[in-house]
Amino acid sequence: MFKLSKIISQSTAQLTAAINYALLIFGASSVVNAAGIPALKEVIVHAKANDLIGIANSANEGTVLKQQLDLRTVYRPGELLEGVPGLIVTQHSGEGKANQYFMRGFNLDHGTDLRITVDGMLINQRSHGHGQGWADTNFIIPELASSLQYQKGPYYTDQGDFSSAGAINMNYLDKLPHGIAHYGLGQQGYMRGLLANSYEADAGNILYAVELLTKDGPWLKKENYKKFNAVLRYSRHIGATNFNITAMGYGGNWHATDQIPRRAVTSGLISRLDTIDPSDGGEAHRFSLSGALQHSSNFGITQINLYTLHTNLALFSNFTYFLDDPINGDQFSQVDKRFQSALNFSHFWENNFAGFTFENTAGVQFQNDVIDNALLSTKQRQTLSTTRRDHIVENSVGLYYQNSVQWLEKLRTVAGIRSDLYWFDVNSNLNVNSGNRYDNMTNPKLSLILGPWAKTEYYFNYGSGFHSNDARGTTATIDPKSGNPVSKVTPLVRSTGYEIGLRTAIVPSLQASFAIFRLDLDSELLFLGDAGTTEASRPSKREGFEISAFYMPYNWLMLDLDYALSRARFTDSDPAGNHIPGAISGVGKLAISVTNMGPFLGSMQLRYFGERTLTEDNSIRSDHTVTLNGQIGYKIDKNVRVLMQGFNLLNTKAHAIDYFYPSRLPGESVSGVADLHFHPIESRSLRVSLIVNY
Repeated sequence: MFKLSKIISQSTAQLTAAINYALLIFGASSVVNAAGIPALKEVIVHAKANDLIGIANSANEGTVLKQQLDLRTVYRPGELLEGVPGLIVTQHSGEGKANQYFMRGFNLDHGTDLRITVDGMLINQRSHGHGQGWADTNFIIPELASSLQYQKGPYYTDQGDFSSAGAINMNYLDKLPHGIAHYGLGQQGYMRGLLANSYEADAGNILYAVELLTKDGPWLKKENYKKFNAVLRYSRHIGATNFNITAMGYGGNWHATDQIPRRAVTSGLISRLDTIDPSDGGEAHRFSLSGALQHSSNFGITQINLYTLHTNLALFSNFTYFLDDPINGDQFSQVDKRFQSALNFSHFWENNFAGFTFENTAGVQFQNDVIDNALLSTKQRQTLSTTRRDHIVENSVGLYYQNSVQWLEKLRTVAGIRSDLYWFDVNSNLNVNSGNRYDNMTNPKLSLILGPWAKTEYYFNYGSGFHSNDARGTTATIDPKSGNPVSKVTPLVRSTGYEIGLRTAIVPSLQASFAIFRLDLDSELLFLGDAGTTEASRPSKREGFEISAFYMPYNWLMLDLDYALSRARFTDSDPAGNHIPGAISGVGKLAISVTNMGPFLGSMQLRYFGERTLTEDNSIRSDHTVTLNGQIGYKIDKNVRVLMQGFNLLNTKAHAIDYFYPSRLPGESVSGVADLHFHPIESRSLRVSLIVNY
């Protein structure tokens, strides 16, 4: 265990860093990271961030270093998260839309059971117009990311809603080592400019960044994606107190080439890079103001994170073409406007009893969402009718406590409990769908850590967690489109996880982990944003294993390897079958990075995205996908370098995502045709950037 007594002799700066990193692992990660404190400075933590023996509570948690993030070749910002072992990030629509996530046997849609935070701000949006847990990462500026921390499974008391499969937190830097002027050009209409720097002001630091980006993609209907991004942060360290205040702004608009039916391509109606409805697309905005504070004293470490944000999304989609409306088509618009506010508070302290040291963390998390969303029938982005409009107020309070004790030299336990209370107030344009609901849930957590022996540590983990369901589904009594009766859904759905694993550093310069897991869900209840109603799916379980390794034999060479295999099944009996459509099975990634070799640097990432069943009876399956991205850079001098990046270097014609459902093309039967619908991977493209440090 990471004992404070072992580092008393270190300097004050080192002690503060070590305590904060211990807090990161022992139950205050989102708050610690949100504060942007010097605990995560590269000099102290990054040297040992992958050496988690004696620190980690499970085999499935870890840190992706800034050096690793900087050397990743990413087509879109969300792909930075693929530094997390076993996670696939893809897209089925335009660049401005939230990504699709796959991990641990889940098709996580846009973020249903993967909790994502940036500097402590929750990115997942509940009761969202397009789907529960919507996690849009397009506002991220990769150059500002200092690291990623990830934790998988429902074993961590500070991780609440949406964290059953896992939780990821990205940190932003307080201070840049030098200014950045970045200008990039590339194929497919790509152009990007970034200006970022930090400087000392009023005994603190001011950091700013401004980003402009345009991109068309390989599609016949150009995406015409335009993005604006800005960050302004003030941070200050006063003795034992550290704080920051950060403002962020993002805006984007785009045309979308959504998934297309296979029969339309094979018949020659369209090409694989074409679309059925060229008016699909959207517009999104995000503005946030956040503050974080940490104070250390003889009583422990107190941390506070407070933020408010406003988001606005107008999304136009057409997945079934002319199935519902043969005259005007099936395009619909989903509108979501919200103000979200949250307060996270935690306190860490130690006490001694009977010769044992007890490390304690207690916290409270409050969140309020005021939401206006709508589902509209449209044609070429013009409103034809309103399916539903809703005003939603959703509040939640989470309380947690965690205790860690080193009972013996080779035995440590981490036990905790978390309670969450939710209340929903829905005011719908259909009065019968309005109402109030309340729900609460308490979940225990327990981890047993044995070792290390021969630089190898063993973990046994148990815990239960949950995801919330869309507030509209908790009060709905009729389908707003058909008028048919529907059943109200349970507001909070429990998940229960079990895991055994190990972590080893027995081979010099190698950090490796292995875990076997199981996760049971009482019900996969989700709001169907495409239909404007909520449907209860069945109970399920997921079983599998994950293996990952980080190898750095020299200071100029890094290798990352991970592979995961999962089995997802419904657990009740149904003639339709027990396979879960879209559930991922195999995932594998290999990343090789070379740096500090004179003027040259480079990296390459090979990604395997395994087959998925697309129907409950497993009669229709997707193909697997293999992609290769890479980059090579040359340092002209210590402040100037040129970088060339290549995407889909194999120029594979595979699919980024697949679905199976009925749709109707012009001239087809009114009942439609059940078919595979896919979104192709973007064709091979190159980008060249000039980067100047000042």
